[in-house]
Amino acid sequence: MATRDPAVFQVSSQDMKQRNKPLVKGTATPEKAMMTLDAVKMLDPHRLKPDSIETERIITVLDETIAKLEMSSLIPRIIDSLDRFADMLGPEITNNLIAYQKLSNEMEHLLSSSEEEDTMRAEEQRGCLCLLEQRLKCSVRNVLRLLLANPSLCQALKYKAWVRESPVEAFIKAFGEFRNFMLERLLTSPMEEEENIQFMEDISLQIKKNTEAITALQAELAAAIRTREEEIHKKDNVIKDLKTSMQDLAKDCKAGIQQIEQEGEKQRKEMLQASQARCARLQQDIEQLGAQLNALVLEHRASELALRKRKCRVEMEIVNWIQKYDTDMGEKQAEYEEVHAAYAEEKAQLSLLTEEHAVLLQEYSQIEEERRIRQKKEEQALKELTTMTLAATRIQAFWRGYLVRSLFKSKRKKKKGKGKKAKK
Repeated sequence: MATRDPAVFQVSSQDMKQRNKPLVKGTATPEKAMMTLDAVKMLDPHRLKPDSIETERIITVLDETIAKLEMSSLIPRIIDSLDRFADMLGPEITNNLIAYQKLSNEMEHLLSSSEEEDTMRAEEQRGCLCLLEQRLKCSVRNVLRLLLANPSLCQALKYKAWVRESPVEAFIKAFGEFRNFMLERLLTSPMEEEENIQFMEDISLQIKKNTEAITALQAELAAAIRTREEEIHKKDNVIKDLKTSMQDLAKDCKAGIQQIEQEGEKQRKEMLQASQARCARLQQDIEQLGAQLNALVLEHRASELALRKRKCRVEMEIVNWIQKYDTDMGEKQAEYEEVHAAYAEEKAQLSLLTEEHAVLLQEYSQIEEERRIRQKKEEQALKELTTMTLAATRIQAFWRGYLVRSLFKSKRKKKKGKGKKAKK
């Protein structure tokens, strides 16, 4: 096999994948949908079959090239494990592989020595390289010929010596995609190519419309987000004002407490001085105040019990209100879902009515065109009838004048004949 540059056969894997991707159908008429289905079926490489000898020959050459590339990629792995594959390969293939390995080592040695030596023997080394390259090519051809002559051996070597996810596998995969692309190009007629181009234009138009709709929705979303952010900003400002007022109130309370403490300390000192004088009097009042205290404690306990009952009642009312709110929100959500379902159904009906309206509008335009043509024909027929009537009237008038002139001419001749007789 001739050692060609692999870049010649390399095809962009991404471009091939984009060509072989299934095309998305848009909302089109049934005829366009059928055309889209035919175009998708036509673009499927597995459904393409050669329909001419030239196409079969080209595809056969590409398939053989893929097989040779696969076997060529396996040669280094086989040489590295030649002892393991020797029994499977046989003596002839093994000897050819050993010769190939020797030539490869000589090539590497010659290339490494050419880098170290001076440029005096450059021409001689180039000649040796060319000769060694031709021998290496012949060795590769012989090895491939012997391997491809035994398909079962090729399958076994692929199973045992194939390296997954290697650059060679990527290149062979790209070459296989190139083969499918060539098959598609060979079997695509100019009419099918025009249909594909038209189909891609329809898809691009649909994508453009969808992009415009998405842009409009994004603009609406951005406006809604801005409105929401403005509301949040207003609420944040209100919260900040409330916090500021609370801080001011705390400061005022602290200042008032300090002032009260100062006044209390002053009063305490005054009262401490007066308390010694009033201790005896106050001792008498202690018993009375103790009795009053007991009465107040009982009263406060009763009021506390009433307040606790009121708190429990208020908490129960809050729970009831929350449950009622949840029930109302559930009903509202169910009502919203029903309205949304009705809206979706009406939207579907609207789309169907829109399509029917387009069909009826087309039929109406055809009927209007037929009416215009018929009216034009009637006007033309009426015009021809008017012209023929006018011509008939003129012919009749001319004929009547001719008859009258002929009658007067005959009478005039008769009168002249009678006058001549009278003179005689």
